[in-house]
Amino acid sequence: MLRYVEQAGRRTLDGLDQMGRASSLLGESLFWTFLGRRWRQPVRVRAVFAQMMQIGIAAVPITTLLATAIGVMLAVQSLYSLGLFGAQSFAHVGISLSLTREFAPLIVGILIAGRSGSALAARISTMSINQEVDALRAIGINPVRFLVAPALLAMLIMLPSLTMWANLVALSAAGLFVSASLDVSLAAYISNTMSVLVPNDVLHGLGKSILFAVLIVIVAALNGSRVTGGAEGVGRVTTRSVVHSISAIVLADMIFGYLATQ
Repeated sequence: MLRYVEQAGRRTLDGLDQMGRASSLLGESLFWTFLGRRWRQPVRVRAVFAQMMQIGIAAVPITTLLATAIGVMLAVQSLYSLGLFGAQSFAHVGISLSLTREFAPLIVGILIAGRSGSALAARISTMSINQEVDALRAIGINPVRFLVAPALLAMLIMLPSLTMWANLVALSAAGLFVSASLDVSLAAYISNTMSVLVPNDVLHGLGKSILFAVLIVIVAALNGSRVTGGAEGVGRVTTRSVVHSISAIVLADMIFGYLATQ
């Protein structure tokens, strides 16, 4: 019994320690982003653009495919469920609100966590094993400024952009399916959708995407910096980073949605 209590205590303390490290990592990243130039260590614009290409532009095809599938799937389920009550003409209400407030930021966040968050964790963990991070410190380059801050800036820019693109693609795909199923014009569907959506609905989803961007980068960097065990450790860290990122995204989505609707 005492052994189980001790293990629970150790895990609790380790969790609190990791939360403190994550807060410190975020604060340090913001410090170098806004005040790095004053210390003659600015965040490199070229590195930010390189991360933006990798995180955002390269993810447009898969984002488009998933957004189309989500839009059509949501349209199918909406027409089926509302058809039980003879209210299929109101399908655009649930589709538009669900996509902009929930599905688009959540799907994009999970996609980028698995695609770019894992890549960042693998990069940092590999550099840590090869002692490249220690070499950066030895030559006077702060590793957080060099590795984490560009990824954070790129993620904060590209994740909301991908979310907006997913909104447009998913709403268009759902509109095409609904208009064909109900034999109404696409213009009428768009008009009905625009009458339902308000700026706060779109901003709700964008606020989630900003929160998800911070979580993905911080979780990936934190896991990458804790690597042990050589090449096998890199695999463990990458897997753990994806699992932790997706778990954090889902929990944050629940909390954010609850607080924003009260």
